[in-house]
Amino acid sequence: MRQVNLNGIDLNLLPPLEALLRLRNVSEAASATGLSQPAMSRTLARLRDVLDDPLLVRVGRQYALTPKASLLQPELHQALQRVSGLFDFSAFDPLQEKRLVRFVGADTHTIQFFPPLVKKMSAEAPGIELSVEPYSPGLFQRMNDGSLDFAFALANTPLPRGLASQPMGQDRLALVMRRGNPAAGSRCTLKQFAKLGHVGVRIFGDGVSEIDRQLAAAGLKREMKLMTPHFMAALATVSQTDLVTTISRAFAEKFAASLDLVVMEPPLTDIELKQTVVYPQLRKDDRFLVWMVAAMQEVARKVYPS
Repeated sequence: MRQVNLNGIDLNLLPPLEALLRLRNVSEAASATGLSQPAMSRTLARLRDVLDDPLLVRVGRQYALTPKASLLQPELHQALQRVSGLFDFSAFDPLQEKRLVRFVGADTHTIQFFPPLVKKMSAEAPGIELSVEPYSPGLFQRMNDGSLDFAFALANTPLPRGLASQPMGQDRLALVMRRGNPAAGSRCTLKQFAKLGHVGVRIFGDGVSEIDRQLAAAGLKREMKLMTPHFMAALATVSQTDLVTTISRAFAEKFAASLDLVVMEPPLTDIELKQTVVYPQLRKDDRFLVWMVAAMQEVARKVYPS
């Protein structure tokens, strides 16, 4: 591999390049970097010459990244963050931090996890703003390109290159139904479990879960009566019907009394749910990220007491 001579490269081109690839708009990139629009246009022309690639191509009324620019964007974003850190010698003080922290999570996280996290941030880092959005395709790519900071996941979730995770707590699957459900009297067998009417939660993908794989291995299949993207909707539905759902025990127990639910052990194996938070590997030494993960783990010890 040819070694690039940095002495022959104008590193002042990197911040405008990052802004152009992130914003895909010459005027907005100029504003973000303090350049005039003509100066940014000249910079884009120079970057195209240096990189031997158009970088931005017009598609209709908007600009799109070329394949080379798409590969370059996440690497450039992370490299600039690390270079900035080399020249930041100030002591880290959460009280002085002002930034938006972007998460991906389910309604279980927004209901269980974020109220105590917001309370902690208000006391220890009042300048932090938290934003949570639902799971969607392209999640991991967005983490690698810097547009997301954290995502909640199970420990057995396969992670692509460039991402790492930290443990958040231990949970378990639970079979949940209303107290008056005919099946609430005693623990059921796997065959009886399959015959119940089920409410499932589909966050993304085809909805096939480890539960379905265990049933299929025994030649069984659940009768799904409702699929929803929300765990709270699953609890609300089983509280008013004879359907059942199989979800997080910690979440179900939070609402068991108010919704008059029975929380039982399901007739399944490997029902532990090891919770983690995922983040970009290249940011693992970021002092704020390290502090934020520690704060989240402190909250998680209360959310997942087991």
